[in-house]
Amino acid sequence: MPSSRRAGGITKRCECRGADGKLLGTKCPQLKKKNHGAIALRQELPLDANGKRRPFRRTGYATVTDAQADLSRLQAILDLPGDDLEEQRRVGDMLADVMKRRAPIPATAEVSRRLGVGVPLDGAMTVGEWLDTWIESKKTKTTTTNGYRSHIRVHLKPGVGHYRLDRFNVGHVQEFFDNIDAANEVVTAENRARREQEARCKWGKNSRPPAAESARLAAEREKLAAMPPYRATTGPATKQRIRATLRTALNAAIRRQLITFNPAAHVELASGKRPKAVLWSDQHVEYWRRTGEKPSAVMVWTPPQIGAFLDAAESSRLYAFFHLIAFRGLRRGEGVGQDWVNVDLDNQAITIAKEIVVDGWTPFEDDPKTDGSAATIGLDTVNVAVLRAHRVRQEAERVAWNEKAAKERAEGKKTLDWADTGKVFVDEDGTWLHPEKVSDEFRRICRRADLPPINLRDLRHCAATLIHAGGGDLHAIKETLRHSTIKLASDTYTSLLKEVDLEIAEKAAALVPRARRAPDPAAQAEA
Repeated sequence: MPSSRRAGGITKRCECRGADGKLLGTKCPQLKKKNHGAIALRQELPLDANGKRRPFRRTGYATVTDAQADLSRLQAILDLPGDDLEEQRRVGDMLADVMKRRAPIPATAEVSRRLGVGVPLDGAMTVGEWLDTWIESKKTKTTTTNGYRSHIRVHLKPGVGHYRLDRFNVGHVQEFFDNIDAANEVVTAENRARREQEARCKWGKNSRPPAAESARLAAEREKLAAMPPYRATTGPATKQRIRATLRTALNAAIRRQLITFNPAAHVELASGKRPKAVLWSDQHVEYWRRTGEKPSAVMVWTPPQIGAFLDAAESSRLYAFFHLIAFRGLRRGEGVGQDWVNVDLDNQAITIAKEIVVDGWTPFEDDPKTDGSAATIGLDTVNVAVLRAHRVRQEAERVAWNEKAAKERAEGKKTLDWADTGKVFVDEDGTWLHPEKVSDEFRRICRRADLPPINLRDLRHCAATLIHAGGGDLHAIKETLRHSTIKLASDTYTSLLKEVDLEIAEKAAALVPRARRAPDPAAQAEA
């Protein structure tokens, strides 16, 4: 039965008592007087979760007209859920709370907007509650949604989750990011203190320390154990991404008509610029070996260093994987997700159509990172030869695995045949290659080759060096690495390509024979 037809009405309530102390109610002789008693309303609400009745009562109205206005609003709100029992109960819970707090009855249109969103109906929603509601409705890629979840869990809910959504303002957002900066200063100071304490815990001589020194070192190590562990700071780029998450969530709240203003869109942050790629020059390598510090977050090997790595990787079953990334710039997930059906060795082309990424530790197949990432790129003859050799190796692995599996099944073991997943790069049993296994193998080869450190992602950046050294410009780099814009390639590689250009310029100058010997730079410096 529609909510508006539940029992409800307006009465006069008398507070007079008889000689026995009991309320007289309708028996009060003065009740018929115009100004005697209080005007009250009563409206039945939907049953609560335990099936119990709960009437809405309110008294103290100055006129019957005022009471009738509230009763009409109550009944209009009760009509909103229709036959949906769960939504009826939600409306009843909200109105019961309104009665308890003696709060104003909310506007019918406001309750109607909130009813289908799964948010509190009385306007008391917090930012944290909305973020939880919003993230559960997201239909973005798994990795993107996980990034949102991380920002919400680690930063946004602890920092701004307690504010009421409809009262959230620019000052709250600015204070939140100011607090992140203050926390960064604390973390930086604690990390510095820990490094200094670690230095006091070391005995730098090639001998056992004497007893007195051993006691001092033990005391210093106790101090070190009591210090906070190393922690990472929240950098400018991460703060920009956190703000983007908050801004996107609040824009969704505006579309749902829960708020009318997005404070996250009006807070200025220091720009989180992409780190410039820097070549591992001899000077940089020497500095790193002496101090352990990298000149940039993105370091790129020189062509001779790339060659040294590939020489060391030739014995690895993943040699073709590293060779392909170094020259053609595939991402890690694109490499392990590559299907043989999308590799055309005869026409020297490879189409990136799928990638394997991880959710926590679990790998899953997905479409490439962006629409522009799904593309066909050319293969040089060396990569074609390497991939042909890899296919022969893979077939030999398949045959060897199946022979071993058949033998073990004859012995009563439940070994499965080689899994034909159609992937170019697979585990030894043919199943998907976990992306982290590739990174582990990359790090082992780097240590074996004694090369300055880069990440596997930076090997993709090495492709930019080789493309440019081979005569390609920024547009060629953008197309091969499948960046969304040429600005992205420019922002990342401008400084890197300048160093390559200098090397090319020196080689060009050396190609021209001269009758007169060129001035000696060292002699000019002394002069």
